[in-house]
Amino acid sequence: MKQERRRKHLRPSPPPGLELAMAPRAREGRFEEIRELDGDDELGAGHAPGRVPPWREQLTARGMVASLAVGAMYSVIVMKLVLTTGLVPTLNVSAALIAFVVLRGWTKALARLGVVARPFTRQENTVVQTCAVACYSIAVGGGFGSYLLALDKKTYEMAGEDTQGNVPGSYKEPGIAWMTGFLLAVSFVGILALVPLRKIMIIDYKLTYPSGTATAVLINGFHTPHGDAMAKKQVNGFTKYFGISFFWSFFQWFFSGGDNCGFSQFPTFGLIAWKNSFLFDFSLTYVGAGMICSYLVNLSLLLGAILSWGVMWPLISDLEGDWYPSNIPESSMSSLQGYKAFICIALILGDGLYNFAKIIALTIKNLIEKSKLKNTKKEEDIPVLDDLHHNEVFVRDSLPTWLAYCGYIALSVLAVIAIPMMFHEMKWYYVVIAYVLAPALGFCNAYGAGLTDMNMAYNYGKVALFILAAWAGKDSGVVAGLVGCGLVKSLVTISADLMHDFKTGHLTLTSPRSMLIAQAIGTAMGCVIGPLTFMLFYKAFDIGNPEGPWKAPYALIYRNMAILGVEGFSALPLHCLQLCYGFFGFAVVANLMRDLFPAKYGRWVPLPMAMGVPFLVGASFAIDMCVGSLVVFIWHRFDRSKAAQMVPAVASGLICGDGLWIFPSALLALAKISPPLCMAFRSTH
Repeated sequence: MKQERRRKHLRPSPPPGLELAMAPRAREGRFEEIRELDGDDELGAGHAPGRVPPWREQLTARGMVASLAVGAMYSVIVMKLVLTTGLVPTLNVSAALIAFVVLRGWTKALARLGVVARPFTRQENTVVQTCAVACYSIAVGGGFGSYLLALDKKTYEMAGEDTQGNVPGSYKEPGIAWMTGFLLAVSFVGILALVPLRKIMIIDYKLTYPSGTATAVLINGFHTPHGDAMAKKQVNGFTKYFGISFFWSFFQWFFSGGDNCGFSQFPTFGLIAWKNSFLFDFSLTYVGAGMICSYLVNLSLLLGAILSWGVMWPLISDLEGDWYPSNIPESSMSSLQGYKAFICIALILGDGLYNFAKIIALTIKNLIEKSKLKNTKKEEDIPVLDDLHHNEVFVRDSLPTWLAYCGYIALSVLAVIAIPMMFHEMKWYYVVIAYVLAPALGFCNAYGAGLTDMNMAYNYGKVALFILAAWAGKDSGVVAGLVGCGLVKSLVTISADLMHDFKTGHLTLTSPRSMLIAQAIGTAMGCVIGPLTFMLFYKAFDIGNPEGPWKAPYALIYRNMAILGVEGFSALPLHCLQLCYGFFGFAVVANLMRDLFPAKYGRWVPLPMAMGVPFLVGASFAIDMCVGSLVVFIWHRFDRSKAAQMVPAVASGLICGDGLWIFPSALLALAKISPPLCMAFRSTH
């Protein structure tokens, strides 16, 4: 009975909310799948027979090589997503699968050659997955498509050189050296900020950290006889669709030799719809992303696309000359582009601030309840033998608290010196205040993520952006706000990610010391690989062009938020403020409806943040993602059990194949080798 209570407690359901990196539907299917693999003891599988390897044996050279390979591959893939739409689905499941495949294949290959290799354990699998995810997380959250790219000259010009607050010279062109230095300065502090609190968060408060728990269940399921067979099926599915996706992208390249050429410009719904970006562009990356994201996310994207590109932008375009001058380009922030950017910002801020306040309130409420009940013991709170074993392993290899404090102080001092040298607008005392507040902010975010699985780091970053932009004033506000946003966001997000990893380690009997070292190694890899990958894309493609496929919409959004922080509402075009009020209010009301309505009605309320993304990006990717949802829906209708098992692997194959083609495509572009054909469409009238 106690065991059953424990299992129910550890089976979290995914939250209805949405972070910028969308919460995947696959999580529910993954839990069902691993329950089938492991029978009744899916989490107890971490308690494998035999000794738990010491932390030094969990960190292996082959594991670090595998982490580097997986992390580099996913860095390329997520960089494409960041620089096109800014939406990145959670890829941790496929990263864990690939890590398992690489190392299991390595050990079996050596065995066939007669070489005795160290057994591949779940602990080593956990360490490799942690290291690889830490590596490509820098590409996701390092600001390459948002606050760092917002500093470049092109984004400065797009925001309007004559715009108040967008002062001349307030830009810094991307460079490998300063980007690597900045990431090294800000990324490691978050690793140490909450290390002393890990026992409180994981063992004492028993926070579920649903993503970390899901990853642990997945890894434990792999390391069983039945799990090995299931992994083979998933690997076959991943490999098959990886090949299809890669070669389809290769085939498409031959027909894209010019502007508006290729399958990506196919006028699926006619030329009028095509001009308003309503088309299926054959992007298997976003079909795969749609298979991972929930139906609600994809339908919210489509609703936002219809509302903006189908209704609002055509109507506002008809008011050219009345609402905005007709003699300025459409890309100017005083023209239609200004309405697109600021209404999108209003939706994102309304959704973000509501959820920010909600998570803070839930955190405070839960902490108060914990403090009231700390002296009372319920029957279900009495740890069973398996829990005691997990707890014993988790606290055995603890990092000394004094070392964590000293490391935090040393890294903070280094950042206080280095960051003002890179950006003279960022005063040293801004950095000091950020690092003094970072542990408290990190705790709030990590605790909220443990309750709801929502990482609100981007909202903490936006709050810092507005405060610093307003504080620094007109001359320095834009740059100080953007850099401060990156500083706070990096600190807070890495702390929450580390707690998810610690939860995974707790359930797989992995040493927290080995996981901390793996996180540090993966972060160091990402700080080098991320800028190199970004600069490859930046040199090969027209990044930030609102008319091209590489829109990087969040760069312009973040720069305009910084300008808004400096200048206030005077930066908005005519009647834009009233529209922003309306959409901000809509975002708040929609979230209230989701939380207050009965579940059977609330679950149909669209997600405002998802609705906001197509306002700038266009409708085509939303159609791609809805096609992915349609594939999953049909698959579930015909074979529900197989769909639950195979959808994550197939979707990951589609994303990885199409994503990896970008690497050779970028090399061809740098070599000035153009596609030989242009397939375009025009009206016969």
